[in-house]
Amino acid sequence: MEEQQRLILLAVSRLLGYPQDDFLKEREELAVAISKEPEWEGFRDRLLSAMARFGEFTLRELQERYVQVFDWKEKTGLYLTAHEWGDSRGRGAALVLLQHIAADSGYEPAEGELADYLPALYELLAAAPDNAHLQALKRRLAVATKRVLDHMPAGHPYEDLFDLLVHHVFGLPSPEDISLLEQKREEADLDELPYPILYGMDGTARQDCSLPNMKMCT
Repeated sequence: MEEQQRLILLAVSRLLGYPQDDFLKEREELAVAISKEPEWEGFRDRLLSAMARFGEFTLRELQERYVQVFDWKEKTGLYLTAHEWGDSRGRGAALVLLQHIAADSGYEPAEGELADYLPALYELLAAAPDNAHLQALKRRLAVATKRVLDHMPAGHPYEDLFDLLVHHVFGLPSPEDISLLEQKREEADLDELPYPILYGMDGTARQDCSLPNMKMCT
């Protein structure tokens, strides 16, 4: 992953948290830093333009729009395994796998936050060295991020941030990766199998792989 892509991920991860009382102040401080630091050159204007959308709304309006889209709408939620597994039991095993991936990379999510929280996973990708698990995670995030963008209301204050991620960090997901997410959601409708399920690094249940390549979740 290129350094500029890592910087975009870090910036967006900071901006995607619930807008607390000091959100607009923090946004201004981040905008000043982006304007001054040379490493932001090349995509500075695009990022600042996306951030400027927040200035069109009061804090209360931002909070309301945040909750309406990210908390109340399944297709624009901020949790990766919810996109992949819905509320099925398979989501629990996928969460455990993500905890292993984060721990192996030396990353610990904020206290009380689930391991599949998108802003935390964006930060993980930005901060951790590339490896096979994170490359697979990046493909999964590409699909989920595009899904959020596709279902976000036009003109939403966070729309441009997701557009930035899709077109300047992840790229458009492949048909194969989109199909994989759809396959997981179909599997989520099946009854839980009465034996341990093996999960590959892409979070998908496998029955045709040897144990050394898998994480076991019971």
